[in-house]
Amino acid sequence: MGTFSIWHWLIVLLIVVLVFGTKKLRNIGEDLGGAVKGFKEGMRDGTAGSDPADNDTPPQQIASGQTIEGEVKDIKDKVKS
Repeated sequence: MGTFSIWHWLIVLLIVVLVFGTKKLRNIGEDLGGAVKGFKEGMRDGTAGSDPADNDTPPQQIASGQTIEGEVKDIKDKVKS
């Protein structure tokens, strides 16, 4: 059995459209597109904070036995809802 011709794929496409309907296939396409878009945004947002050049303050060298003082900032303001 060799590769399928264009006519085989058109028949398969016709059967899929008849079984599922165009509205169902359109909804599946929109859901898949939204998932891909969300994944790309998540990858872009997830890697933005990992680069040390993106941080506001440079990392500090910590020697053993040294006490570190600082203040706690609320990150809820930075997170988009």
